[in-house]
Amino acid sequence: MKARILLIEDNAQNRYLACFLLEHHGHEVTQAETGPEGLALAETLRPDLILLDIQLPGMDGHEVARRLKADGALRHIPVVAVTSYAMVGDREKCRQAGAEGYIEKPINPETFVAELARFLPGHSDRPA
Repeated sequence: MKARILLIEDNAQNRYLACFLLEHHGHEVTQAETGPEGLALAETLRPDLILLDIQLPGMDGHEVARRLKADGALRHIPVVAVTSYAMVGDREKCRQAGAEGYIEKPINPETFVAELARFLPGHSDRPA
């Protein structure tokens, strides 16, 4: 199923790889480089899934996730943190901020799209 995905990521190489993989599997990807830009696009686009880097300039991904989940019109959109933060407690911090999923960087090109599939509409394992 084709999904509309918002990718909030400041690193050009990471954006390129994620977009390439997702578009290759038929998904439509919109990109944002900053938290405020991502929030504005989420409000306008109402994507099916938001992929969120945590280490963003200006407004970090935790704050972006909190704002997304505080907005009644956006809180239903699954957020997956895609981050290089992989220390003890980082996954829990992302979940506390509102992210339903967590994928460590560097992403694995062979499994990345499949890891995201469970967060897309219509998937039986989608988190509530």
